Amino acid sequence: MAQRDTKISTLVVDDEPLARANLIVLLGLDPDIGRIQECGSGAEAVAAIRTRQPDLVFLDVQMPEYDGFDVLELLDVEVPPVVIFVTAHDEYALRAFEVGALDYLMKPFSRSRLERALARAKQRLADQTDRRFVAPQRLIVKSAGQVAFVNIAAIDWIDSANYYSCLHVGGNTHVVRRSLVVLERELGLAPFARIHRSTLVNLERVRGLELMDDGEYAVVLVSGDRLRVSRRYRKLLQESLGVSPNNPTER
Repeated sequence: MAQRDTKISTLVVDDEPLARANLIVLLGLDPDIGRIQECGSGAEAVAAIRTRQPDLVFLDVQMPEYDGFDVLELLDVEVPPVVIFVTAHDEYALRAFEVGALDYLMKPFSRSRLERALARAKQRLADQTDRRFVAPQRLIVKSAGQVAFVNIAAIDWIDSANYYSCLHVGGNTHVVRRSLVVLERELGLAPFARIHRSTLVNLERVRGLELMDDGEYAVVLVSGDRLRVSRRYRKLLQESLGVSPNNPTER
């Protein structure tokens, strides 16, 4: 396993100052934790994560204005590598894991419980920096007591359905209980690119780009599907396809 070259940058998000302080003290006892920053609201957390890009975030669930889930939704593709929810309420645990949280700490928690969460966080970060990582070849889809295996290369596109994702394979659609952000991480080096905040396309399944009547572009897939490209992701998509921004052509 590859070793990390720097200490883990960490952000603690909680609207209760005492809760933040207690967690920061415990985190400071771990020699692998680097600079610890803190935020007292979800709005502050979104701004801090976008500018500081921490490795690890401890995120409270219930906060005024934006709760922990709002924070992750607003961040979209900018969600940090590791998120651990911290809350006094157990009813949000399932939803937390569905949006990609690594762990779920219930207040009050012991030092040993925090250490177990940190061990998992370190392993996740180490795995993500391991240069021997190989993208998976297939995804496991569970439904109605059955398990199906979907070859990643056969997926045309993936779209988000709240905390679920829909895999479009030819004329079939498979629903997986993972958010689009989580799936994007699982795909790793697989040839997928965003064309919208809620849509990924398999670049190997793209036949071309089509100019629409309103001046925007649509991706044309080999399946015949046409998917609108958001302006936010158009330039990145064209670069990924090797297409001139001023002269989109069929592949």
